[in-house]
Amino acid sequence: MGWSVDRQVAVPDTATAIEQAVAESLLRAELVLVTGGLGPTSDDLTRDRIASLLGLKLHHDESIAGRIAAYFAARNRPQPPSTDVQAFVPEGAIVLQNDFGTAPGLALEVSPEQKKKIQDKISIDIPSNLRAPEDACAVNSSNMNLTTRSWLVMLPGPPRELRPMFLNHVLPLLRRVLPPPEDFACRILRLTGVGESKLEELLAPHLTQLVKNGLELGYCSRPGEVDLRFIARGSQSVLLVNKAAEIARSLFEKHIYGEGEDELEAVIVKRMTALGLKLAVAESCTGGWLANRITNVPGASAVFWGGFLTYDNQAKIKLLKVPEPILAAHGAVSEPVAKAMCEGARLISGADYALAVTGIAGPSGGTPTKPVGTVFIGLASPKGVDVKRFLNPFDRETFKSVTSQQALDMLRQALG
Repeated sequence: MGWSVDRQVAVPDTATAIEQAVAESLLRAELVLVTGGLGPTSDDLTRDRIASLLGLKLHHDESIAGRIAAYFAARNRPQPPSTDVQAFVPEGAIVLQNDFGTAPGLALEVSPEQKKKIQDKISIDIPSNLRAPEDACAVNSSNMNLTTRSWLVMLPGPPRELRPMFLNHVLPLLRRVLPPPEDFACRILRLTGVGESKLEELLAPHLTQLVKNGLELGYCSRPGEVDLRFIARGSQSVLLVNKAAEIARSLFEKHIYGEGEDELEAVIVKRMTALGLKLAVAESCTGGWLANRITNVPGASAVFWGGFLTYDNQAKIKLLKVPEPILAAHGAVSEPVAKAMCEGARLISGADYALAVTGIAGPSGGTPTKPVGTVFIGLASPKGVDVKRFLNPFDRETFKSVTSQQALDMLRQALG
């Protein structure tokens, strides 16, 4: 959104650590986001300690108590008495509704007067051996901000609660009280099939002049994919990021599957829905990972016929009609078996496309000709069958993730 993140800290669930971290942050920032510690158990101290730090009383909010009771009633579960503590709110706080849990978020505006009291309080109450060192992250006279108001937002820790609360309630609030800079621009391209280092090596020389003009580059690598981020500030911000994206697309078009928060599986479901196509999968070494990713996408039922989880050779024979002689001659991890698996899945399902994966996830089972990490991915389509061999020598979970990414990207490229 254009706000600059200057500091990120993690502290233990102890009263002193929480209070010190929040106090120091409020003295140096216009916005402080705190995650975790709002639940009903004894280690959830954030709400109480922040109220104490700011000198605010807690009051019982009947509307929150009602929502907590309704949450348990809707699930036919008894409500533990301890959960009622989540209905206590510091005076003056804005309550942020939790649509996926019981602990509401809280937002507070902190005045310069309160910040001055905090400054006095932490210099007295925090033992010297527990204070942060005098470094770039510590509070000192040069980085204090005591003359302006600050906003403090408390959010629950679990991502399934935190993320929707932030997007649906916190962002609209921040846009009102701390409007983001108008001269900020950001674009994120999402790529697969190219590594972070190779991406930078091939791209950076083409962006030298744009970087001199103020373009910021960022790379975020995850198993099987890389996010490429362009940021700029100033009157030419939009021009800079758009030009950078244009250059990146000219160099890596086949690797770019989306922008922003696009997920590869969502891109495929959207594309196949528009084309009226059906997909089936046949999985061995990925153990259902492909089907899981596809069915995580809302609307996947429009395109996903279903899948075959054929881990054992007998399952491949009985469910996918893979010929026994092919398995005997080539082994389960082979191009002919991957071909037979996707052909069988497409024929039995009647789907337009069928993906098949068979490989060696490890840590054992490899041979000199088929080392651990070897995987064959087959794609059957109206145009025929394509099988590709990959080597993914990772731990089992990363192996599954990367392999599913490679399979989905084969399908994406085939769809055009």
